[in-house]
Amino acid sequence: MDQTHTTTRMRGTRGYLAPEWFKNMPITGKVDVYSYGIMLLEIICCRRKFEEEAEDKDQMVLADWAYDCYEQKQVHLLLQNDDEAMEDIKKLEKYVMIAMWCIQEDPSLRPTAKKLTMMLEGTVEVSIPPDPSSFTSSIQ
Repeated sequence: MDQTHTTTRMRGTRGYLAPEWFKNMPITGKVDVYSYGIMLLEIICCRRKFEEEAEDKDQMVLADWAYDCYEQKQVHLLLQNDDEAMEDIKKLEKYVMIAMWCIQEDPSLRPTAKKLTMMLEGTVEVSIPPDPSSFTSSIQ
């Protein structure tokens, strides 16, 4: 099988696409890390990446709301009455931090897929992530 050709045209679902697709930047494997980060937030929060009918407008864009909750040390607000998840709030915080690293606007700040795996497995420490930027809200 000839694998010398790489397709670089935009493919994917809006909201899951990394910012570099919209900024004429080089496309690397970190675009997949970005998409994974959005999906990880959806799994943690049991909701979609964008909720037009959110009770609070600050909760419409999941990535922005999740970072706000994390920054304010209120990650419990991301759960929808999930008592089991509340029992291990430290693990929840860790997964939110991993997701925040994955959705950094600057691809150089995102972990590689290998490092992401190590973060999830707990073989490397997860440091405090910077604000991933509200760029995600501009592509909804």
